[in-house]
Amino acid sequence: MLKKIFLGLLTIFCLIQIFQIDKNNPAYDSKQDLLSLTQPPAEIADLLKSACYDCHSNQTIYPWYSYIQPVGWFLQNHVREGRGEFNFSEWATYSPDDRGQILHACAEEVLEGEMPLTSYTLTHADARLTDTQRKNLADWFESGSGERRSGRDHEAEEHE
Repeated sequence: MLKKIFLGLLTIFCLIQIFQIDKNNPAYDSKQDLLSLTQPPAEIADLLKSACYDCHSNQTIYPWYSYIQPVGWFLQNHVREGRGEFNFSEWATYSPDDRGQILHACAEEVLEGEMPLTSYTLTHADARLTDTQRKNLADWFESGSGERRSGRDHEAEEHE
């Protein structure tokens, strides 16, 4: 009986592998991306890329295990939710008020250890932020660097 249950589960596991997730990132204009608009210091840019961009941008890098279901479905859901909250690849499309609110929320989430998610840092060692990295990233978010600079750049483009 146990052998039949195991074979049944193995068959189901093999069958669900047919249903792969779409790993194509949406097209985006790099001129609208947070990093392009704000040009943060290299340390901050690196932290954003390693700890935030896989879920909160159109630049997701899908790991090998995203090909294994149901893990891929789990990852796809996290990316969909992350982009739904805000998308750094579409930074210029947000209003200045929205950008400010997003940055403030990012600072709080990073300082409280809510972001990046533990499930993400388990497999992405470079996303495991030290207390100093958390503080530096939160300080950058709270300084409004991502808002003020992108707002000025966007306004300058409108006047050209």
